[in-house]
Amino acid sequence: MEWKDRAVGAVIGSAVGDALGAPFEFGPAGAFSARFPSPGTGGEMCGGGGWDPGEATDDTQMAVLVAESLLERGGLDLPDVFARFQRWAAGEPKDIGLQTEDVLTNGMAWDRAAAHHFEVNQRAAGNGSLMRATTSAVHFARAGQQATMDAARRIAALTHGDRAAWEGTALFHELLRVALDGADPLAALPAALRLVHPDHRRRYAAVLAAEWHPDHATEFNGAVWPCLGSAVWAVRTTADYEGAVRAAIDLGGDTDTVAAVTGGLAGALYGPAAIPDRWTVPLHVPLPGFGGRVLRMPELLDLAHRLGT
Repeated sequence: MEWKDRAVGAVIGSAVGDALGAPFEFGPAGAFSARFPSPGTGGEMCGGGGWDPGEATDDTQMAVLVAESLLERGGLDLPDVFARFQRWAAGEPKDIGLQTEDVLTNGMAWDRAAAHHFEVNQRAAGNGSLMRATTSAVHFARAGQQATMDAARRIAALTHGDRAAWEGTALFHELLRVALDGADPLAALPAALRLVHPDHRRRYAAVLAAEWHPDHATEFNGAVWPCLGSAVWAVRTTADYEGAVRAAIDLGGDTDTVAAVTGGLAGALYGPAAIPDRWTVPLHVPLPGFGGRVLRMPELLDLAHRLGT
């Protein structure tokens, strides 16, 4: 499989996981399989919980904004990314994390807003920077290990002042870089963990260990480290894209984000052909604040191709 195909698999795979998981957010474990017990029977893009069938959430919406900034600005322009986030937040999206909303609306400059939030609240380790990271991970992958991890930290810091969020997003960038190269991201975990800041390395090593199970998590999977650990677990314990995403959603909790992260990694591993058409056909990504724009598969494929070239 060519690199560009894996890039498409990652971008589309993440968006599909997000849209599939959205109706089950904050529900119990096993709810997806209870409703759809037999893989491949159809109907899984069911909508619900305020979401239309196939509608992607803030996870993919923000990922698209990052991608379009990178492409239109010719690289990483942090003030531009932040301004796009602010415009989106002002467009009243259906879902926006409480922390992200505060950072984007507290009136502070792009390089102070998240830090200020963290100084006041002393808590900012949600998975909101990880959820949107697939497009930036694809864009920076060819720049190499250090460049992609550094970019991940800088983009994460726009909305999350806690370094735990930076390090989790950087780890995901690196795992996706390895997968895009056709190698095994699970085998790359020990080397990637050595690049994590020492203050956070032990916590990530625990949730990314082969013996870890999401049942062992001490925090809700809306936190960045159990979210990443759950996504890696879903990929490790399944054999294809569909199985990985189903496993992620069946964990319950923050199902859209865990499935988006899982879908990005599994999409890079297995490629776009592994993502069922019945999931991609209804997929669509509204962009609140941007004139009613809605991206569907042709636009998402174009975006993925441009990121992967």
